Amino acid sequence: MTTTQNSLSIHSPYASLSGRTALITGAASGMGEATARLLAGHGVRVALLARREDRLAELAARIRKEGGSALAVPADLTDQASVDTVAARVHAAYGPVDLVVNAAGVMLPNPIADGRADEWQRMLDTNVTGALRVIRAFVPDLLAAAGAGGTADLVNISSIGAHVPFPNYAVYGATKAALTYLSQSLRTELGPHDVRVTNLEPGLTDTELASHVDNADLSAQLDGMFDALAGLTADDIADLIAYTTSRPRRVNLRQVIALPTRQA
Repeated sequence: MTTTQNSLSIHSPYASLSGRTALITGAASGMGEATARLLAGHGVRVALLARREDRLAELAARIRKEGGSALAVPADLTDQASVDTVAARVHAAYGPVDLVVNAAGVMLPNPIADGRADEWQRMLDTNVTGALRVIRAFVPDLLAAAGAGGTADLVNISSIGAHVPFPNYAVYGATKAALTYLSQSLRTELGPHDVRVTNLEPGLTDTELASHVDNADLSAQLDGMFDALAGLTADDIADLIAYTTSRPRRVNLRQVIALPTRQA
């Protein structure tokens, strides 16, 4: 880390993050990428997970150039063997992690009557089962970190769609509702062991999720919402994650709903 970055880190509200090790899924773009850059800038070693190897390599190189520590680990969270390989690589390079951010997700809205079972399965596999695979692989690390007196965080990025219904987003909303409930339940298991679980529900946010939409009418509707509501940025969400995970270990910001002011 450069002298300037070290000075910034010391005097920043996120100084307590320095020296921690984070695993971030969905790190090739959007909220995951923004979170990786921000955490690395405050002295966190970041393991970057996503499917797009080229994007991960570029991000890792950028972080290292800026004085941070980053490990690019291409991974398919829908495949258990891939997640097992990820865990082995991360542990070999960095040892155990004490901060996990589940930022990977896909949003494929369409009318339920269209019967897009392939899209339903993709959202379930990524948004729910993929998060579960990551949790299974790294919760032992979090328990060990907390047990040794350190700070340990699991951050799941859900959506306002988990409890506010939108037409044609039923399956996406259901996957996010599952993640929100999972976070709530995990607090009962992990909280007594001093592992914090935070569920973050962003509203309209400018990320690549919108580009996944293959329905012209729904895509135009999203564009109109951004024009009308002035959505959040990925950096806004990264800032919330850094704030949440830099609090004293006795403080768990368990549920964070972040909406554009005009959407609130």
